Amino acid sequence: MFDASIAFHGLAVPDVEAARAFYADTLGLPTSEEMGMLVLHLGSQNTIVYPKPDHVPATYTVLNFPVPDIDAAVDELAARGVELVRYDGFEHDAKGIVRSDGTRGPHIAWFTDPAGNVHAVMQDA
Repeated sequence: MFDASIAFHGLAVPDVEAARAFYADTLGLPTSEEMGMLVLHLGSQNTIVYPKPDHVPATYTVLNFPVPDIDAAVDELAARGVELVRYDGFEHDAKGIVRSDGTRGPHIAWFTDPAGNVHAVMQDA
């Protein structure tokens, strides 16, 4: 019924320009703008970031960014002014990383964009 090869992700923000500044300037991701929307070029898939004035951030992780070295990624985020989010029920280290014991999920650290959308950097344990 659908051609999965052309499917893409989308997320909402109240301010596309603030999102562009965060994703392009702060995170250094490749972006473009089309028809009033921001496009994040993430590997072979694009994610559209569209304006929604009454946006309410999701309470779950919207985008996950796999990294080979979570410590280096978290240090770089901090150097760029990005603050990590700490969640109750998880044991975070001094950097804000939840370290896996290798039996349940990856090492992970969460942060938000200016609209409050939750993202994560993660490294296989």
